[in-house]
Amino acid sequence: MIFVTDARKWDSAVARHPSGHLLQSFPWGELKAMFGWPRPARIAWGDSLDGGAQILFRKLPLGLTVGYVPKGPWWDWGETVRDRLIDVKRAARNRHAVAVIFEPNAQDDRSLAAMLRRFGLRPTRPIQPRSTIKVPLDVPEDELLARMHRKTRYNIRLSARKGIVVKEGSASDVPQFYELMKETSARDGFPIHSLDYYTHVYRLLIEPGYGRLLLAYYGEELVAGIVVTAFGRESIYLYGASGNSHRDKMPNHALQWAAMKWAKAQGCVSYDLWGVPDEVGIEPEKYSRMGDYGRGGLWGVYRFKLGFGGIVQRSIGAWIMDVMPAGSLLYEAYLRWRRAI
Repeated sequence: MIFVTDARKWDSAVARHPSGHLLQSFPWGELKAMFGWPRPARIAWGDSLDGGAQILFRKLPLGLTVGYVPKGPWWDWGETVRDRLIDVKRAARNRHAVAVIFEPNAQDDRSLAAMLRRFGLRPTRPIQPRSTIKVPLDVPEDELLARMHRKTRYNIRLSARKGIVVKEGSASDVPQFYELMKETSARDGFPIHSLDYYTHVYRLLIEPGYGRLLLAYYGEELVAGIVVTAFGRESIYLYGASGNSHRDKMPNHALQWAAMKWAKAQGCVSYDLWGVPDEVGIEPEKYSRMGDYGRGGLWGVYRFKLGFGGIVQRSIGAWIMDVMPAGSLLYEAYLRWRRAI
């Protein structure tokens, strides 16, 4: 086991691994370190880094922490992982962690779940959404459009006819994007981060080339925006916002189409629309057609995302490993205390 501090070496290894993910990238760890997850540990194995884990640490009372490996570790699951989990536990113990939560970048699978249980892990409350829709991008643009719901195709073309123009945003546009985020939060009831957070998203992810801030304008008026990333061969729709005016001109459809075309140009073969109700992932056939399945939460978002013709996927979820005796029980007691206050 080695601790990696070279950002370029780390990101290169994560990006080329089949289970690598943006949330295991160096800049993602730096972003989270500024907002409640200080000093991530990046550990890897092999001279060429053939596997690794970026562990974030959240402070708990009494000087304790809990470790979190978002969309990781990035390694090939097998019996040799047992020794690597011991190394993870050792690194976490040095940070006074009671437990470590893993959210592997792997689809729901009974054999993998059985393996995780053999290693002493058990399911816990997920932090990232388990279910999502991913749009395959390894086809020509006309086929990509053909796979979409006809209403979605219509709205993409309508946005152009109505005068919506999508442009790449700069650092100076982040405050305006944040104002749209506040409008979205007030209208739809979604929590958002601070302006400082989105400013650092731009500095750490977009400026180095891992993403774009795409903004939709009607004339001179900014009406919607999204942050989209490209890491390895996968693109992710990370954040989105829209104002209360000109929504009938379908700026969000224009933005998603622009993002997919940008992602294809970066060599990405998959576009992750990032998060739908978990019921969809459990019973995808039941929710496969456009319809009014529910109100509130992610249901309205699901109807929008479903139209882009992607494939529903459900991850293996979150699994917790004790570092201290009964560490997972201590962590769950902390969560109950937090909810109570």
